[in-house]
Amino acid sequence: MPMPGEVIMGSLVDHAAKLLDFSQRLDIGLLDNVVGCMYAGIGDQQKLAQEVLTRLKEHPEAWTRVDAILEFSNNQQTKYYALQILEQVIKTRWKVLPRIQCEGIQKYIVGLIIKTSQDPIMAENEKLYLNKLNMILVQILKKEWPKNWTSFIPDIVGSSKNSESLCQNNMVILKLMSEEIFDFSSGQITQTKAKHLKDTMCSEFSQIFTLCQYVMENATNVPLITVTLETLLRFLNWIPLGYIFETELIPMLANKFLPVEAFRNITLKCLTEIAGVNQAQYDERFLLFFANVMNKLEQMIPLTINIREVYATASDRDQQFIQNLALFLCAFLKEHGPLLEKQASKAHLTNALQYLVLISEVDDVEIFKICLEYWNALTSDLYKESPVIQTQSPNIFNMGNESFPETGKRRDFYVLPLHHVRVIMISRMAKPEEVLVVENENGEVVREFMKDTDSINLYKNMRETLVYLTHLSCSDTERIMTKKLQNQVNGTEWSWKNLNTLCWAIGSISGAMHEEDEKRFIVTVIKDLLGLCEQKKGKDNKAIIASNIMYVVGQYPRFLRAHWKFLKTVVNKLFEFMHETHDGVQDMACDTFIKIAQKCRRHFVSVQMGEVVPFIEEILTQTSTIICDLQPQQVHTFYEAVGYMISAQMDSGIQEVLIDKYMNLPNSVWDDIISQASRNVDVLKDMDAIKQLSSILKTNVRACKALGHSFVIQLGRIYLDMLNVYKVMSENITQAIAVNGESVTKQILIKGMRVVKKETLKLIASWVERSSNPQMVLENFIPPLLDAILLDYRMTTVPAAREPEVLSTMAAVVEKLEAHITPLVPKIFDAVFECTLEMINKDFEEYPEHRTNFFLLLQAVNTYCFPALLQIPPPQFKLVLDAIVWAFKHTMRNVADTGLAILQQMLQNISIPQYEVAAQSFYQSFFCDIVQHIFSVVTDTSHTAGLTMHATILAYLFTTVELGKVTVPLNPQQQPPFEPAFNIQFVQGYVANLLKTAYPHLTDNQVKVTVTGMFTLNHDLQAFKEHLRDFLVQIREFTGEDDSDLYLEERDMMLREAEKIKRGIQASVPGILNPHEIQEDMQD
Repeated sequence: MPMPGEVIMGSLVDHAAKLLDFSQRLDIGLLDNVVGCMYAGIGDQQKLAQEVLTRLKEHPEAWTRVDAILEFSNNQQTKYYALQILEQVIKTRWKVLPRIQCEGIQKYIVGLIIKTSQDPIMAENEKLYLNKLNMILVQILKKEWPKNWTSFIPDIVGSSKNSESLCQNNMVILKLMSEEIFDFSSGQITQTKAKHLKDTMCSEFSQIFTLCQYVMENATNVPLITVTLETLLRFLNWIPLGYIFETELIPMLANKFLPVEAFRNITLKCLTEIAGVNQAQYDERFLLFFANVMNKLEQMIPLTINIREVYATASDRDQQFIQNLALFLCAFLKEHGPLLEKQASKAHLTNALQYLVLISEVDDVEIFKICLEYWNALTSDLYKESPVIQTQSPNIFNMGNESFPETGKRRDFYVLPLHHVRVIMISRMAKPEEVLVVENENGEVVREFMKDTDSINLYKNMRETLVYLTHLSCSDTERIMTKKLQNQVNGTEWSWKNLNTLCWAIGSISGAMHEEDEKRFIVTVIKDLLGLCEQKKGKDNKAIIASNIMYVVGQYPRFLRAHWKFLKTVVNKLFEFMHETHDGVQDMACDTFIKIAQKCRRHFVSVQMGEVVPFIEEILTQTSTIICDLQPQQVHTFYEAVGYMISAQMDSGIQEVLIDKYMNLPNSVWDDIISQASRNVDVLKDMDAIKQLSSILKTNVRACKALGHSFVIQLGRIYLDMLNVYKVMSENITQAIAVNGESVTKQILIKGMRVVKKETLKLIASWVERSSNPQMVLENFIPPLLDAILLDYRMTTVPAAREPEVLSTMAAVVEKLEAHITPLVPKIFDAVFECTLEMINKDFEEYPEHRTNFFLLLQAVNTYCFPALLQIPPPQFKLVLDAIVWAFKHTMRNVADTGLAILQQMLQNISIPQYEVAAQSFYQSFFCDIVQHIFSVVTDTSHTAGLTMHATILAYLFTTVELGKVTVPLNPQQQPPFEPAFNIQFVQGYVANLLKTAYPHLTDNQVKVTVTGMFTLNHDLQAFKEHLRDFLVQIREFTGEDDSDLYLEERDMMLREAEKIKRGIQASVPGILNPHEIQEDMQD
């Protein structure tokens, strides 16, 4: 007996057959059931319902059933589905519908909108449905207006006077229309059409403006006024400026609507849009406008109010108002601040700045970011006007009596507000990236693992602003910070948050003071912080203070370099913190140590005053004690830091001795394991030994990163043993797979062995990248490397067990050795090319690392060893080109980008004169294929991000043909005699045929204009790309006989004009044009 689910599934299949049978009348109840299944069903049932609806929607006749569905269905979801069918037809098939049906649909939709919207209750109840109808009308307008529906604007304006509810909906339609034409038209309609619609909208705008004005003057209906203001807001960024500044619009907004609570938010948005305009002829209007708005604001929000406290308890609408106020003030002051400064009375500007200071204190990050952007722009502007560090700032405490020294600069006026901004910046400073010890939401002090990108960006902007503020008045910044630090020490303002923000601010202004001022300031800060560390009890307190000490000292390398005793004290303090097991403190100690090591490296390898030996000697002697409590990854950071110090020793003899001491600890463990393995190779199957080996190799990788080429002495010491370990690990892995199958690669022991292999490859690649003697690398290091890793890579029978790092290491070798390695490229390709290609050419997903690294290797060979590619046999070269095509068709963005970059580089390489013979053979074999493959990705929506590169390559190919650089016939049927100019006609015909075959709905005229444009605009990449984008708009739309709205004539004329200009430029440079192209009357 069938189960209930099966019955439902079976009946759904029957439903599908009935719904898709267009010879029968549509059963609306049946459709309602299937739609219900899609929204309320589960699992396979829902999936099947979705399939049925999709098939019905895609049926070319589906749109003929829309009117019946809308009339007879009582289900809102079914009606919405019907409108989706109609929308799809309008977007893609409108031109193939007979005119009479287009007009019928148009009238039907208009009728439905009027019927639904003229009754306020019905309009409110069916809001979603009405919105979709509005959207469909706008899609029709984009096709029909103005050519086939010239009366639309008068119609909509005229009907608006019939009822308030209808008027309200008409405003929504006008708003949507404005958005579609002015905001979202790019990529939706062609450039020429978008321009035509915009021009028409502007020329007919007076009627719309009259309607808006009429509503604003006479209406009392709140929703109607609100939607009118929202519609006006959409218009303000494109309407002719006369409508804004030469009418009563601004006074009406400021006087009538701004003071009314229901309208003040949308009104402020309108005023903000106007504030962003900058036209010198309207300066007087702007001054009146600002005075008017400020007078109203001062009545609404007295300056004595604490906006921060008000915001904390305000309603959503009031909070939104404060945010909109911030946006308005910032927009106006950014554009017109200098104009307000020139006024005799600056009262309004002073009050506006005071509002912004009060709003900057509000506890809301988004509002703070708005204010911060303005303060950043203002301070950078004031600084650039006179970029000198001010040593003595005006006395801000006498501002009331105006008795502060005038410098005659704009910055004088801003002294008081900027003092308040400094206090706010220092109190609110965001957390820098380097700080790892934080207080979580439960008030616990913990290690932060996730980087918060928003917080990092906020910190960068605040830091920049604070640096400008410090330049504008160094003494004021120092005074605020010193006072706040004293309040930490005496306990009046002590809290983790206050200490953190203060120290983050102090660390942020490094380099913004004179060196002497900085020295005095930092000595005080560090002494106070060290004192605080002694004074406060409890691990959490100490962890927070330690974190701040480390951050501050890490930010002031200039000071540390100039004061050895301080530097030594700080480093010893860091070594102390390396034993502090509180979460995050050791990490931060190691991170700060490495920063100081990089910035002060020379000071550690030279004998300092009062010392007997360089400090590096002490560090190396005590290494085992310093690192005894650190985790392995922290030890690796420590080793990299010490490596930077040793790299500063210029005497190679002394440096070698230091490196020997430096690597003594890891080398002794390494030697011990190698010695045991030489007696019994099974030692290399022991988990502890494998862990030790991988940790030692990681230490070597970090040491190599710091020491660069000098690491050669250490690498030489372990190199051959390391390659032998690599071979043994490979054999162990192969053997384990042979016995236990591929699943064994997931076992922890096998994973550990692979880590050893990966770290070996990483170390070699890392050193090769930093080496400075290519010949020495080639002779001494490459032969044993290739013998060890290439054969192993090819012979590994299980693809998943091949290390992708082999490919990245080979890429690093090719990039470093460049032409030196060219003779060995065939050997490298022989080992890795085909076997890797077989792994990755089945799909776009498997082996992502192998993919990325394979194409990086191919890119390196193409860039540095191009002759090697020309020497490989033709079948292998075709494989290379197939791989490049495979790459740029890839769904992984980084692989697709690499593929396009390789192709572009290859096309440039092949055009070098020395490869002339190979180039002609290349063009004859591959030119047309490349064009075809590039067009296939251009028209694939998943590759839209690569459009610039696609345009670059196509333009380059067409230019190559146009300039006659292809001297062999591209047309396989070409009869002699042959001239390179024949190729231009052939390629144009080939591309036209390609497009016509792929998109049969395009007209011959469209194809002609598209191809002509590509050959006319190929010297102007931006224009070429826009032309390509227009073509992509056209292919998404079936075009019947009527292709008028593509404005092909205008495009054609524009292209002819562009061709004329191009020829004019060519003709003006002697020798550019072929003598046979020059007209007889120009010969003299």
